[in-house]
Amino acid sequence: MKISVSDAKAQLTDLVRRAEAGDEVILTRHGHAAVRLVPIKAQVDAKSRRALIEAIRAEAARIASPGPCAARSQDFLYDDEGLPD
Repeated sequence: MKISVSDAKAQLTDLVRRAEAGDEVILTRHGHAAVRLVPIKAQVDAKSRRALIEAIRAEAARIASPGPCAARSQDFLYDDEGLPD
């Protein structure tokens, strides 16, 4: 939706609501696009962010499976004397 700045003055509350709902609202000046109204993404507070990180870590620890020891992962390539097989 494009609307002139002078017309937008009378409809600002409605335009803000439309932008928050996802509509593209562009304010024009002398027929040229000047400003786009976009909603601000909600900021996540530190407590919520920390809780999310801890939940992800707990889930990762729950589903992680132990793998082979990295120090021994390629032993099959060498013989008992340490030479390539």
